Formats: sequence, C-alpha cells, structure tokens
Amino acid sequence: MLQRPRRNRKSEAIRNMIAETQLHKNDLIYPLFVVDGKNFKSPIESMPNCFRWSLDLLLHELDECCNLGLQHFVLFPAVDDHLKDKIASYSYKEDNFYLKAIRSIKERFPTITIMSDVAMDPYSSDGHDGFVEDGQILNDKTLPILAKMATAQAQAGIDIIGPSDMMDGRIRKIREELDQGGYQNTSIMSYTAKYASSFYGPFRDALDSAPKAGDKKTYQMDPRNKREALIEAELDELEGADFLMVKPALSYLDVIQTLSENSNLPVSAYNVSGEYAMVHAAAEKGWLDYENTYIEILTSIKRAGANMILSYFAKDFVKR
Repeated sequence: MLQRPRRNRKSEAIRNMIAETQLHKNDLIYPLFVVDGKNFKSPIESMPNCFRWSLDLLLHELDECCNLGLQHFVLFPAVDDHLKDKIASYSYKEDNFYLKAIRSIKERFPTITIMSDVAMDPYSSDGHDGFVEDGQILNDKTLPILAKMATAQAQAGIDIIGPSDMMDGRIRKIREELDQGGYQNTSIMSYTAKYASSFYGPFRDALDSAPKAGDKKTYQMDPRNKREALIEAELDELEGADFLMVKPALSYLDVIQTLSENSNLPVSAYNVSGEYAMVHAAAEKGWLDYENTYIEILTSIKRAGANMILSYFAKDFVKR
C-alpha cells in the first residue's frame, strides 16, 4: 500500500501537528448568572458547578476566570417575580441590578468582553420573549421594548448586545436605536437561528423564566428546518448584525456549517444548558469520561464552522 493514512496518526505529536481543528480559549464565551443582593452564591441543581452570583461574589469569579485566561463572558439576570410585569419595564429602569452589574464589571475589568441578553422573558410576568396579549405574542409591540432594553445596556457599557427573542425586525430596530443614541460602536450578536428546543430546561431553572402559558414555537425556529436559517441570517445581516448565532449547538451542527458557508459574518454557537447537563449526568454515572467528552463536543462545534462558542464548559476547558 502506497497510501497509509495511519502514518499521520502514529504519535500524539504528529496528530497535533496536522489537526484540522484547533480549539483555543479565545474561542469561548462563558455564561454567568447574576442576581440582586450581596454575598449570595446559589447552586443551580440541574447545572452542576454553575451558580447564581450576587455582584460582589461575581467580581471575584470574574477575577479568577481572567487569571485562567478567559476574556469573553455573557451575563444573564435572574430577576425576582415582584419585579416582573407584562412590559418588562424593569429591564430598562435605572436601578436595575443587571445594569449596575454591567457598569461595575466594565469598571473593574475594562478589557474583557461582556455580552448581554435582550429578550423580555427574564423580566416578563408572562415568561415569554415578546409582549403577550390575548394569548398571542405580538411581534411589533415587542420591538420598542427590546430597543429600550438594548439602549439601557449600551448606556451601562455592554460590549455586545445579544437579542435572543427571535422577533422579526428586532435587529434593525435595535441598531437604529443604538445609532441614534450615539452607540454606533456597540456590537450586536443576533440569535439568528434559535430553535424551539428541549435543551433549554436547566437554563430556565436558573432564571425561573419558563412561559406561564403555551410555548415558544410561534417565534423560535422549528427543529425540522435548516434552509429557514438562511432567511433569518440574510435578514440579520441586512438589518445590521455583527455576528450570527445558532442555538442550540450540538443537534444543529449542520445549521452552523450552513451559516458559516453562506455568510461573511462571524458565526457563533450556543452549547446550551441541556447539552451541558447531559454530559455531567452521564459522567456522574460513570458512563462517559467528562473531560474527553466535552472537549469532543466543543471541537465538533468549532469544526462545523463556529468562530466562537458560548459554553458552560469554558472554565473547565481553561483549567485543564
């Protein structure tokens, strides 16, 4: 045999030398959960080693993460029910603890990247990403609320706005509002292809943000569709997005690859809470090797074409 592909696998050094996909800490964005209060660190039962942090302790966690080499973070608020209403008004109030956290983090760590979450569900008494009226999620009534939320986050100093709501036209509305407010340099990472997935359960536990009635299938994408993601991507590009995102990641590697091959914008992928929880559960049973499994998962997402990956495995990856 003149061709023996195994020659290129014969040692770890050679395998590393010719590896087509290289996973680096700079590829990772680490999700963190913030709550109001002080000296508070609450474990999330369905997400081992993940916590809800009060700002004072979150700053210490960020310091540790930065020392490990992580530089990119996405921040989610866990909001008490008494602060929620139908129009998510707390999301843009000046005394919002989430906005205060953004300001404090950027003051303490000016060089790191902080990405936000823009959707009504953390602040909505209905638990939906959009405005609910007579059981319907009203797209156009939602857009001004999202724009207010995004502008408030930009004022607080966020680096990247993350609209996760899947309302039509929200990227244009947010981009216009940001530009009019003087925040032309605030980036937008659009949740371009966010699917109506069963893998979000642990995340909703973390934020207590599940819908009070119905589901999210009228605005999040149908898992059976791929070409539809190209329509969403084209619209987001035209409306001013700087990054595109696919969520979840592991069951949608084909969608990640499709967007990366058809867009000139950077593509990110969200390795979501359910994907994270499954690996932990199997590893605790002794059915999988935890480290090798999550590295294989992250590598597959990068190999599919993701330029960056939002993942709860990020800290474990850099601690190896």
